[in-house]
Amino acid sequence: MSGNFDASKAIYVQIADYYYQKICSGELAPGEKLPSVRETAQRLQVNPNTASRSYLEMDRDGVTFSKRGQGTFVTTDVQTIKKLKQSLASEQMSALIAYLKKLGYSNEEMVEELKHALWEERED
Repeated sequence: MSGNFDASKAIYVQIADYYYQKICSGELAPGEKLPSVRETAQRLQVNPNTASRSYLEMDRDGVTFSKRGQGTFVTTDVQTIKKLKQSLASEQMSALIAYLKKLGYSNEEMVEELKHALWEERED
């Protein structure tokens, strides 16, 4: 992630989403330490308070935990990570379904489009 943010969504939410994706994909493993708030702020060119707010949000969601003086770590609770992954997938699927309905797709047509997309992905 670079400093390119979507103007329609709060930056701290986008930073949390970025880390959520890394956690769900396994790029950040359970128990692994996240970069410091200051490192994240510098790398993404955001105010440290914005980065801090995203870390607080992740802590509040139970996806990370902070150890005073040591940093912020990915939860070791794999069930929490699994629920997060399901939640993120559900959000994306809901948005896709809503968009395809606006385009006039029926449920059957959506299933066929998904099958086609998955088949094409498999061939790559």
